[in-house]
Amino acid sequence: MKTDTKTAEFYKRLKSQLETDTSWPSIYLYKFIVPANLEKIAEIEAIFDGTNTEIKTRDSSKGTYTSLSIKVKMDTPDTVIQKYIEVSKVEGVISL
Repeated sequence: MKTDTKTAEFYKRLKSQLETDTSWPSIYLYKFIVPANLEKIAEIEAIFDGTNTEIKTRDSSKGTYTSLSIKVKMDTPDTVIQKYIEVSKVEGVISL
């Protein structure tokens, strides 16, 4: 329960910061780290399917993790947060 409260507070702060610092719609850069597993990468890519995205991947030096940088035009801070919530459901993902 405590984690849910912390997560809600994080998203509330993020929304406030995005509303203050950015004019919308805007290009937003997401960064994620996932275990080097093609299925996990495909899950994240599917979340952004249908949007005009630029996705770059890079494997870690030992090949155990893959970083994803995703540039996408988002309409509002709420849509940015919604994508973070969707991606957080992928097992093993770390949002940066």
